[in-house]
Amino acid sequence: MTGTGFPGITGCGEIIGQLRKAGENGRVSHAYLITGEEGCGKRTLSKAFAMMLLCEETDPENRPCMKCSSCLRADAGNHPDLIFVTHENPRIISVGDIRSQVRDTVDIRPYEGGKKIYILPEAEKMTVQAQNALLKTLEEPPEYVVFLLLSTNPDILLTTIRSRCLRISMSPLPDSVVEQYVREELKIPDYEAKVIAAYAQGNIGRAKKAAGEENFAEIRDRALALVKGIGRMNAAAIREIVKTVAEQKNDIGKLLDIMLICYRDILYYKAAADIDRLVFSNETGLIREKAASISYTGLTDIIEAIEKCGTRLRANVSAELSLELLLYAIRENSNA
Repeated sequence: MTGTGFPGITGCGEIIGQLRKAGENGRVSHAYLITGEEGCGKRTLSKAFAMMLLCEETDPENRPCMKCSSCLRADAGNHPDLIFVTHENPRIISVGDIRSQVRDTVDIRPYEGGKKIYILPEAEKMTVQAQNALLKTLEEPPEYVVFLLLSTNPDILLTTIRSRCLRISMSPLPDSVVEQYVREELKIPDYEAKVIAAYAQGNIGRAKKAAGEENFAEIRDRALALVKGIGRMNAAAIREIVKTVAEQKNDIGKLLDIMLICYRDILYYKAAADIDRLVFSNETGLIREKAASISYTGLTDIIEAIEKCGTRLRANVSAELSLELLLYAIRENSNA
């Protein structure tokens, strides 16, 4: 470690700098609320910050050192002063969970060093009673305790909880950073890395998941085939496509996202006639063809239709109905 980053974290330089400065100056807040979408690295960041606070290295710039006994045990998940709050019920964190794991243990001083750190993933799942139980501790915490609350939806938390935490918002990373990570760390070839980075939308966790899925390339090719052929499909062919895609519910979101990337490529090329910045740089023939045959209005309508289909699916509208409306909208605008 050189003091510039945290282990296992890509990007987030400004956030890491703030956390390092707080640790070096002895101004660590008693509670942090770390927010961001699923897969953005909240848990990794919080664990690395905790390891920095617990590290035995004398030079603060080299914490966490990843070599001392404290770092090794924290990384392995068995440091006595690093507590991950868990819950058996996957839907809620109950008042009993908070009482048994936090309220009943918080007054026990650290076994080692000067800090005792509680990490609470999925904090938005706390019931109101659980939040009120935690609030009593947040209002008058022992001086050695640090709480790290992680949440994808912090607005669900009580205002009184949020107001007692220093908020850290993890934003999506630039596509170039994700692409470099996918190429260098996951050993994915350049073209595939570019597609995965665009699909990930700045989310390292999403990129890692896509890179590890055996059928991601298959879904990508299916999406490109739809873009290529939908303008010539009759009603029977559309019904068959809808039926096939709807049966593979777990893949619909990926299919829509990849189609969206492709149509944005087409719109970009139509406007700029530049192939260097295309995500689907191996599909320049398809992109040129569609850019020439679909109007600006048609492309924006198609992009809006894909986004609307995703919204319908998230609202539990019938997958077959949502997909049918989408494919007819694409066909209509492809032939405009």
